[in-house]
Amino acid sequence: MKIIDLRTMRGPSYFSVKHHKLIVMKVDLEDFADKWSNAVAGLAGRLTKLFPELGKSRVVSDSVKQSAKNPPLTKEQLADGEPLGHVIQHVALELQRLAGMPVYWGKSYPAHEAGVEFVVFAYQEERAGRVAAEAAVEIVESLCRKQKTDIKGIVNELHDIREQEFFGPSTYSIVAEAASRGIPYIQLKNSNIIQLGYGVNQKRIWATTTTYTSHAGVEIAGNKNRTKAMLRDAGVPVPRGTTVYSPEGLRDAIDELGFPIVTKPLDGNHGKGATINISNWKEALAGFKAAQVYSRAVIVEQFVTGFDYRLLVVNGKLIAAAKRTPAAVVGDGVSTIQQLIDKVNRDPRRGVGHEKVLTAIKADKHTMAILKARELTLKSVLPQGETLYLKSTANISTGGTASDVTDLVDPYNVLLAERVAGIIGLDICGIDLLTTDIAIPLNETRGAVIEVNAAPGFRMHISPTEGLPRNVAAPVVDMLFPPTSESRIPIIAITGTNGKTTTTRLIAHIVAAQGYKVGFTTTDGIYIQGKQLQKGDCTGGQSAEFVLKDPTVNYAVLETARGGMLRSGLGFTSCDIAVVTNVAADHLGMRDIHTVEEMANVKAVLPRTVKKDGWAVLNADDELVFGMCRQLDCRVALFSMNENNPRILDHVENGGVAAVYEEGYITIYKNSYKLRIDRAAEFPITFGGRATFNIENSLAAALAAYLAGFGRDEIKTALRTFVPSATKTPGRMNVYRFPDFEVIVDYAHNTAGIEKFAEFLDNTPATHKVGVVSGLGDRREEDTIGFSRVIGRICDEVILRQDRDLRGKTAEEIRSLMEHGLRLDKPDLPITYIEDEMQAIDHILTTAQKGSVIVMLTENISGTLKKLDSYEASLMEKTGK
Repeated sequence: MKIIDLRTMRGPSYFSVKHHKLIVMKVDLEDFADKWSNAVAGLAGRLTKLFPELGKSRVVSDSVKQSAKNPPLTKEQLADGEPLGHVIQHVALELQRLAGMPVYWGKSYPAHEAGVEFVVFAYQEERAGRVAAEAAVEIVESLCRKQKTDIKGIVNELHDIREQEFFGPSTYSIVAEAASRGIPYIQLKNSNIIQLGYGVNQKRIWATTTTYTSHAGVEIAGNKNRTKAMLRDAGVPVPRGTTVYSPEGLRDAIDELGFPIVTKPLDGNHGKGATINISNWKEALAGFKAAQVYSRAVIVEQFVTGFDYRLLVVNGKLIAAAKRTPAAVVGDGVSTIQQLIDKVNRDPRRGVGHEKVLTAIKADKHTMAILKARELTLKSVLPQGETLYLKSTANISTGGTASDVTDLVDPYNVLLAERVAGIIGLDICGIDLLTTDIAIPLNETRGAVIEVNAAPGFRMHISPTEGLPRNVAAPVVDMLFPPTSESRIPIIAITGTNGKTTTTRLIAHIVAAQGYKVGFTTTDGIYIQGKQLQKGDCTGGQSAEFVLKDPTVNYAVLETARGGMLRSGLGFTSCDIAVVTNVAADHLGMRDIHTVEEMANVKAVLPRTVKKDGWAVLNADDELVFGMCRQLDCRVALFSMNENNPRILDHVENGGVAAVYEEGYITIYKNSYKLRIDRAAEFPITFGGRATFNIENSLAAALAAYLAGFGRDEIKTALRTFVPSATKTPGRMNVYRFPDFEVIVDYAHNTAGIEKFAEFLDNTPATHKVGVVSGLGDRREEDTIGFSRVIGRICDEVILRQDRDLRGKTAEEIRSLMEHGLRLDKPDLPITYIEDEMQAIDHILTTAQKGSVIVMLTENISGTLKKLDSYEASLMEKTGK
């Protein structure tokens, strides 16, 4: 068995619109091709022995294929017979679950090639998903070959990945709360910073610090002396203490304060380096050294007796309180301390790091120091009922426990906590205090505030060991996004085989004309407020995220090509308006999409992500695009070049919205009313109405703009002011008019596109029509021949060149196919072969006949335009004009 292809989906995709985080792999079963689980002797027993829980799992499978191809996996079903791809899918899921990542969804199905399976399954962490994919294939093959297999190492590796990369419990609680409200999130690359919302409406969190967290507040909270001084000046009870730098200073502090004392680093956090209830010089010196691991300056304070409480304040309000207890064991008179620790760790709520509600207790150096001070070891046996605290602080991350006491906090202590947060200046603030009873005012129990924390952990509140869990993330999200605020920005997304780049630019122009700060993506780059910030094909998920992460953008217009959807999925989870221009035979045979119908299913991903109250704008003249209506859960608007299209008439009669080209006008139909935008011939993009494909693009753009809330006059003015040019629409109908001939630069590269272009060229007067063209190496032979046949029909002469990237074929193969197609209808068509594109352009510029129209279907758009600009400049220099 071997993996032929392994992809990571990060958003809605062809493989699932609902389930975004998916691993997609294509597996060649090789020796086991066409074999099912029951054809491999003993596989069922070996598999369920290795994965005892596998047969018990409730795996959610694709609803369409569940009954026939993807039933939940059980030992009985393995014995009856399951496709091996299905077995691999379940093993990949189970490996992740064993490592603490609860993932369940998956599906598998045969690829076009015999003996090859597609295996699709969910992941929690991307790297873990890819590791699980590779491991699952190896494990299933080993089991099939009756080889010894051990999964412990891979599960440990997956667990380590989870601990390194998964959100901590605090971050996860905020992200989950935001997502439940429809607020999108993006994890910023190479960081733990999470962006909530899009564009100008974004806010950021880093654990529990936020966009609103004061840097000064964090600095104050990080300096315990400064914190204590500010609180003391404000009348808040704090322990007496001082800062020391040497053992001599420590002895002076003890002489002043007396025992018991606490030592902790000046700028420590999470209890690191802290030692409490020190009652003798030996313990004090050990505590001093432990603190100096983290800070040269060591705080020495009075030890305040009482229980450890954490009060959490968000946006000036107390929202939760917990009583914390350090990690501890209780003796039974028989078991050793290590055995007692092991018994506590068997609690299913305990795990490694942040994996579960509680953290397993580790006997670390700090624990060993505590034991040594009490003349104990891990082999010591504690008397019946004796409690031994294994840590000096009550942090959950070191094995401590927490009980919710929010409803018990005395009003005085509520006010105290809210005042402390305000004094320090933190939007999210954790206040640690010691007191005998939180239900009694702190000033009456002689308790004290011992620490103030910026970025306090939420785990003790959202998953307390005892008591009521508190949704402490909700007030954080309320603070970041009050009820009347927006988290998203409008998104209009465009897909299709042809016309999507021009339609994208038209819509972006209309939106920008209304004063919005637009970010848009195209096949030639990413543009923010009209400035190109990235060059190249930018129609995938990462490019969409680039726009949505930009803090200046308040409107996104995103060209979305099939490549990105098949490679990694969309870069957003939902959009307001989706436009599908058309679907035609292009890129077939690539990424396992072999038919136009399959391509239509790829394109249909986009309208399926439209919000329920949003709009899918579909081409009613295209059978496959119109057929997408059946898959949608949003409002649908149609456009057509034929005002009498029965689909349009029926749609409008039933109250639908449509746009049609009628009597030379772009017209919006709504119910029985017509709203004429303008004569299409008035739009520069249509070249006086000759470029019918751009009339179609204008229809789609005008309809999308109308649905977005823009008025007739605004749309009309914008379309009239959109002038195609090498800078505004590079490679899309760029016209150069030289004294003796005319050059048109375009990017048409498939049969459907060139047929539309042929209509335009047929209506363009010229004495001689020349094509400078090439074939594409990653197209099917029939596509290349069909494309070249149309060019041969519309041209009187052809300069045949080659792209720089031959995409899998040889230059000779492409040349042969192109020449065959070019001469199918014109056997005597003059063809000049010049391999290099720039040399081919030089040739035609020097040999062009007077009155010619030269069509350059270019690969190197920028190089071609640069050469034509230079040629134009040289002519002006010669003529002095």
